[in-house]
Amino acid sequence: MSKKVLIVGGVAGGASAAARLRRLNEDFEIIMFEKGEYISFANCGLPYYIGDSIKNRGFLLVQTVEGMKERFKLDVRNLSEVIEIDKNNKKVKVKNHESGEVYEETYDKLILSPGAMPKIPDIEGIKSCEKLFTLRNIADTDKIKNYVDINKPQKALIIGGGFIGLEMVENLHERGVEVTLVHSREQVMKPVDYEMASVLHTHLIEKGVKLILKDKPARIEDNGKKVVLKSGKEIETDMIILSIGVTPESKIAKEAGIEVNEKGAIVVNSKMRTSNEDIYAVGDAIQVMDFVNKKPTMIPLAWPANRQGRLVADILSGKDVEYKGALGSLVAKVFDLTVAATGNNEKTLRDLEIPYEAIHIHPASHAGYYPGATQISFKMLFDPITGKILGAQGVGKDGIDKRIDLIANSIKAGFTVYDLQDTEVCYAPPYNSAKDPVNMMGYCGANIMENIVKNTQWYEIENLVKNEEYILDVREEYEVSNGSIKNAMNIPLGQLRDRLNEIPKDRKIYVCCQVGLRGYIACTILNQYGYNTSNIDGGYKTYSSIKNAEKLISDRDESLEAIL
Repeated sequence: MSKKVLIVGGVAGGASAAARLRRLNEDFEIIMFEKGEYISFANCGLPYYIGDSIKNRGFLLVQTVEGMKERFKLDVRNLSEVIEIDKNNKKVKVKNHESGEVYEETYDKLILSPGAMPKIPDIEGIKSCEKLFTLRNIADTDKIKNYVDINKPQKALIIGGGFIGLEMVENLHERGVEVTLVHSREQVMKPVDYEMASVLHTHLIEKGVKLILKDKPARIEDNGKKVVLKSGKEIETDMIILSIGVTPESKIAKEAGIEVNEKGAIVVNSKMRTSNEDIYAVGDAIQVMDFVNKKPTMIPLAWPANRQGRLVADILSGKDVEYKGALGSLVAKVFDLTVAATGNNEKTLRDLEIPYEAIHIHPASHAGYYPGATQISFKMLFDPITGKILGAQGVGKDGIDKRIDLIANSIKAGFTVYDLQDTEVCYAPPYNSAKDPVNMMGYCGANIMENIVKNTQWYEIENLVKNEEYILDVREEYEVSNGSIKNAMNIPLGQLRDRLNEIPKDRKIYVCCQVGLRGYIACTILNQYGYNTSNIDGGYKTYSSIKNAEKLISDRDESLEAIL
């Protein structure tokens, strides 16, 4: 049965819905409205065009108005904004921004894909700021790139350490701009946990970025040339880029009486249907279910938007399908490092009081004997009773994304840590080791599940030291000389069996090595001799990466006092 379907918004969700609808329904009347000039562009590529990694602006345009019309027989109306929805009479009011004309269009089904807009904080002096930018679309990109190309700024201030903020830090740095990054939280990249973000902190500082955490602008002076932070620090800059998150662009839905949550996101069910049976919504403007914890959330990322767009087209075509929730899988490039995550992080699980165990590993990116191997870091979280995987994070130079992708698929499949042991990966020395990091995470998780070893986390170490607990470092003496946990006793693993008489049996033994492997081996030895042990998860590597980053930030703060 033929239908008239209106789609509000293009880019990922709307354009995907339109194309899929046409492929399945040649007789549907499909009209797509986009208030901007471009209906489908590569949002995630915008920073790299500004940084000149992408040279050709045309490469950012995924599909043109003419191309969509010709290929899919669509009525595509760009520079046309839907300003009102009349759900009772099933029609919308549209404003043509070229002609100024306002007209109405009826529908059988309506798909909303309005996206989200950058948050603009209420900061004193922000309205008089002349060189203030946000980055959401092609027009924003053109403004930033033209400014950098023509004015050649010496200094830039990025406010916000999420995806866009970090990508703009790197790309402006590549253009020779001195960058200061200010972030209000204790870490950048909120989806990963603090210890994983610490690796990024160190890398940013080593690249020359002036990183300021747990601080934010109090006021902007001199038309944007000076920013005064809450701490009193003063930053002189030639440009400011705001990247403090997004808010759903759901005004027309809210005004039409369609249900939205407290943050303004449009509420939909698993069929992408809103509170009105003829109106559907997809993309950055909607509330979805978290696949792991089953709670409502918002995940403004490209993959969910594309998937939801295709799904809603299938649903309107009569297919019995549903959206099963989002993992929030993500990946970002931060200079020479890749950071990726999927599922829930430790902060989320703790806040929701969901039981979990955490493991950290630091393997080589591929076989150590093959040139180019680098140490990479992974964290995995799992249910301590069932072994079901709850989330994972990774940071490193190589091989991060493919491992997190495997974990993401495993979570969707309902796998446990035991299934990771059986994950059969492709192996050759240039790509991985015969025992892949994904397998290693499975082995570590299974060891905890089977009570072969108990783990102590990095954030417990300070209390161990304070309470004068017995910490045994089983690394070699030369490793210990390069740094160790305060007051730890050193007995190298190879000497352990011969020196058991030096270790007290009436105390719990907390075992530490470099990355956790030798500590695990030491625990299995000591346990069989009647000791009560716990392995310090991730070893000295996890703990020291945090301490080193904190020291660099502290030293940088002191130097910034003098410089800024």
